[in-house]
Amino acid sequence: MTGTTPGERATELRNRTVDVLKEAGTVVSVRVEEVMRAVPRETFAPEADLDAVYEPWNGLVTKRDENGRPVSSLSAPDAQAHMLEQARIEPGMNVLEIGSGGMNAAYLAEMVGPTGRVTTVDIDEFVTQRTSQFLKQAGYPQVNVVLADAEYGVPEHAPYDRILVTVGAWDVPPAWIDQLVDGGLLVVPLKVMGLMRTVALVREGDRLVSESARLFGFVPMQGAGAHDSAELVLREGVRLVFDEQAPDEVSRLDGVLEFEPVVVDSGAGLRIGEPWATMQMWLATTVPGFCRIMVDRTANEASPRPLAGIHTGMAAVDGANLAYVASRKLGGKDLTLEVHAYGPSPAALAEVVAETLRIWDRDHRGGPGPQYLVYPTTTPVEQLPAADFALGKRHSRVLISWPRPANAVRHDVLHHPNHQ
Repeated sequence: MTGTTPGERATELRNRTVDVLKEAGTVVSVRVEEVMRAVPRETFAPEADLDAVYEPWNGLVTKRDENGRPVSSLSAPDAQAHMLEQARIEPGMNVLEIGSGGMNAAYLAEMVGPTGRVTTVDIDEFVTQRTSQFLKQAGYPQVNVVLADAEYGVPEHAPYDRILVTVGAWDVPPAWIDQLVDGGLLVVPLKVMGLMRTVALVREGDRLVSESARLFGFVPMQGAGAHDSAELVLREGVRLVFDEQAPDEVSRLDGVLEFEPVVVDSGAGLRIGEPWATMQMWLATTVPGFCRIMVDRTANEASPRPLAGIHTGMAAVDGANLAYVASRKLGGKDLTLEVHAYGPSPAALAEVVAETLRIWDRDHRGGPGPQYLVYPTTTPVEQLPAADFALGKRHSRVLISWPRPANAVRHDVLHHPNHQ
């Protein structure tokens, strides 16, 4: 690209990115391909290098809080393309975007055309000012840019045919359902047991029913919809994260890593590079006491008793016992999944987690993943359908059901402690 102008280079990078996403199967429809080739992504991140702007798989942080944590970002082209495909946007639609930045709103404006309408809302004035400025520069001044807490939607422009949430949401507030037309789509990065999945949900009366879900990471919601996880430090560089509710008497885990571990090879495995998303969600919705384990590699290696294995971040606790899932290379591109368990009596917990991995490997590996149902918390429990897992949040009840293998019998629903 030597000798090309910045504009020509940006165009070449933009087209190359779309080509990569088409080859990866993320960009499928002609319309999404057209808008991603048309909108100049560099306009919405003028401070960034062009190569970084058009890197297909990585987003760009545009603002951090006082602790250095990202609070606003330009999502990766891969994530934006996937959400646009999930949303199935047609010309003339009325669309709400929750979480601004300008780039995605420009894509939406292209997709709805001159007869449609796009509203984008953000709680941060720094973000909305940039959004307004960049949208005008890129030629999309018609987009409604609103400074507000998106927990309450934007009622003045409702109802919406589509609502796209481009920040990580722990819950689904009532406004998002109320402001969506019946049969409309909500595409939201929803956290369940600490695992974020971008879920496309169709409104059916008072409930939402999933069409698809995929693993992506987004900066978290701020304002009334913010949610903090509970953390337990086991030792320097090792901590447990409980996204919904920490178990009772977590003090029983004090010194748990001083025990000699029990290691169980589950027999389940993966190929390097194979998606782990269904395995993670299967564990989260099947194993009681599920949590995430965060291990700092440097601190762990310096410990006199380092945790072994390649840590997957998946763990479970049962009283004074802890188990985590690790992978081990078998040679070539094959990995096996092991369970490492600690505590005064860890064998039973280790076997529970290992057997759960075996069931996933046998029945769900490579499968479509679960279906999500979202109901208001006001829905009586007796009116909820059967499900494999139920989780009560502040505003909603999330029910998750897995595809039934041949001749399988549905187990009793696993109720998380937050489920009411």
